Amino acid sequence: MKPLLPLALGALLISGCTFFGDRSGYEQPSYEVIGQVGEAVEIRAYAPRLAAEATVQSDDVGDGRDDAFRLLFDYISGGNRSETSIAMTTPVESAAASQKIEMTVPVETARSDGNRVYMRFFLPARYNRETAPEPLDPRVRIVAVPAQTKAVLRFSGLGREKTVAEKKADLLKALDGAPWRATAEPVAYFYDPPWTPPFFRRNEVAVTAAK
Repeated sequence: MKPLLPLALGALLISGCTFFGDRSGYEQPSYEVIGQVGEAVEIRAYAPRLAAEATVQSDDVGDGRDDAFRLLFDYISGGNRSETSIAMTTPVESAAASQKIEMTVPVETARSDGNRVYMRFFLPARYNRETAPEPLDPRVRIVAVPAQTKAVLRFSGLGREKTVAEKKADLLKALDGAPWRATAEPVAYFYDPPWTPPFFRRNEVAVTAAK
């Protein structure tokens, strides 16, 4: 197996991150906490948002994440049809290179049918379907994510697949008998660069939920 989210992941959050993985410089999807299940599960109402999504075929989830990540990282690093450079923290500046898009957190990843893995990078809120740069790679597409209610369980650690699977099971078990029920398969959210100490990392599993 290739290393999970290799060195390119460092570039995902390198600007503005401290050794301990400070995320303060990065835009996050807007949500409101509207409920709680037990002590650990938040019910969040997410606003509509835009994402770049890649789906890859892989028998190994870790390898699939790596491949999907590379596709998406290429997209935000210039693998799109625009040639304008967008600064990470300031307004647009002109450059000869292809367009670079600010990253947001979290990165969303999940396994789909037929040994496929998909991953999403949520784009900054200032983009819409008309202004989001068009990907060059046909395996990357821009998707409009509607407003959603999510049940979310947060955890620290390395976010290995075994741990993620256990946390997804914990999340679904927590919803048993609760007013909220899962209406889709859980996904995983990862917020931090790989050098962040495991106990400081923010990881989450989330599932679309309804009453």
